[in-house]
Amino acid sequence: MNFGKALEELKNGNKIAREGWNGKGMYIFKHEGFDTNEVSNITGNKHDNVPPFICMKTADKNVVFGWLAS
Repeated sequence: MNFGKALEELKNGNKIAREGWNGKGMYIFKHEGFDTNEVSNITGNKHDNVPPFICMKTADKNVVFGWLAS
């Protein structure tokens, strides 16, 4: 599938995996973002909400927040 189709799948709540990634069980998914209270707890300041973003589940079972396609 092309990148545009992959983005549509993420927007629909689906997980996306790519052949050739280094490790089994890796995939990306859309995180719905954080509300103001969660952000304030992290930063110590009152901020606007953090909008949705892409995360990656890694082969070692960690989650990378804010994954960017390269």
